[in-house]
Amino acid sequence: MTPPPYLLAIDQGTTSTRAVVFDAHAHPLAMARRELTQHYPAAGWVEHDAEDIWRDALATAREALAQAGITAHEVAALGITNQRETTLIWERTTGKPIHRAIVWQDRRTADACAALKAAGAQGLVRERTGLVLDPYFSGSKIAWLLDHVPGARARAERGELAFGTIDTFLLWRLTNGRVHATDATNASRTLLFNLRTQEWDEEMLRLLRVPHALLPQVRDSSGDFGRTAAPLLGAELQIGGVAGDQQAALVGQGCFRRGMAKSTYGTGCFLLLNTGEVPVASQQMLTTMAYRLGGRPTYALEGSIFVAGAAIKWLRDGLHVLRDAVESAALAASVPDDHGVYLVPAFVGLGAPHWQPEARGLICGLTLDAGGAHLVRAALEAVAYQTLDLTEAMARDGAQAATAIRVDGGMAANAWFCQFLADVLDARVERPAGLEATVTGAALLAGLAAGVWPDLPAITTALGAATVFTPRMPSARRIALVAGWRHALARALPA
Repeated sequence: MTPPPYLLAIDQGTTSTRAVVFDAHAHPLAMARRELTQHYPAAGWVEHDAEDIWRDALATAREALAQAGITAHEVAALGITNQRETTLIWERTTGKPIHRAIVWQDRRTADACAALKAAGAQGLVRERTGLVLDPYFSGSKIAWLLDHVPGARARAERGELAFGTIDTFLLWRLTNGRVHATDATNASRTLLFNLRTQEWDEEMLRLLRVPHALLPQVRDSSGDFGRTAAPLLGAELQIGGVAGDQQAALVGQGCFRRGMAKSTYGTGCFLLLNTGEVPVASQQMLTTMAYRLGGRPTYALEGSIFVAGAAIKWLRDGLHVLRDAVESAALAASVPDDHGVYLVPAFVGLGAPHWQPEARGLICGLTLDAGGAHLVRAALEAVAYQTLDLTEAMARDGAQAATAIRVDGGMAANAWFCQFLADVLDARVERPAGLEATVTGAALLAGLAAGVWPDLPAITTALGAATVFTPRMPSARRIALVAGWRHALARALPA
């Protein structure tokens, strides 16, 4: 039987929630979006209201279906992609969260992670999970919630509470509490998941003091995640795909072969390199899941830059250097060169390959004739330089070098940035016709489960061609610019 002709995908991100309807050729037909309120209860703390997330996910899904002029009966499957590491615990009986969600950017557990490092736990964490002891990941956030919400730890031990990243919470709500599950990509971001056994790791649970009773079942990224409760969207709808946002983007870019890489430029920047069926150990990057299909894991190396588009947002909202992010390309091109100005956007510390949570942002090289355009250009250039740092670290780990980087996300619409990126990386940069690879990946995983596409090669065919940027910068100029970046970066790192 031919599956229904449409797919619905929910993309629950850090700053907004979206739902998109796709046709059977992976073309978007309708999209609804709502901004997500950020809560900052203390310095370095970032929280989201889970009820806001649920309300927006449901509302955007309904709006997208209405805009497309279809009903849930015409949808083959629903896919979910989500901001990773953001941590939530709720009551199993009511589905009510016991606290706001602690967002991936939150740094409240930095001291706890430092203490575990000092006790010598870093090697075990790397070996089992492929990650590092950093507040970025979910494990220490779970422990914080259990220790700071009155009675939570005892209730968790009794099996009364459920933990989940945002995908798990949405699955729980969409299925009326029938499904408590996540996929392998989201599980691999918790500090609790053993990459090799593909199971929750009991030693990591003991290290981070997380009761096993809290945890969801881990499933493939494409498969049976249950069906939505009929009243929510007008019909029971198969949930067929779940993946963390960066892994969904890897799928949405068609990076299915070893050595293929994608870089997503949104609030932060996340570069994933497909390393195949064997995890590549790293001392600077993260070893993580790329996706799991048919019970077979595919791995990736990942480098995470905490601030990318957020630097442009800061220049817009904090310094009022530009009125709209789309002006950044024209402003960068309006000056003949960088004027020696460098911006290191370590506003919330530095991610890979430095892993310095105490680093702070700086601007250097200013003179009286430097202007706002130079700051904008420096912010865009900083993202390219940080991407270079990631690719060089991956090469040091012995990973197969990527012949091209496939880019997506809001900043990828900036042609000036894409060309500078190609120049700095000295590699091809490929930009797809559609820049929303994350939500596309969620739809593709759902469609794979529903039989819209029979296999990964069919998905690759559906994705089509890309715009290509090739290096044009003279080698000597590139070397000089990168040397300037290295000098600025060194000044931003803690002594």
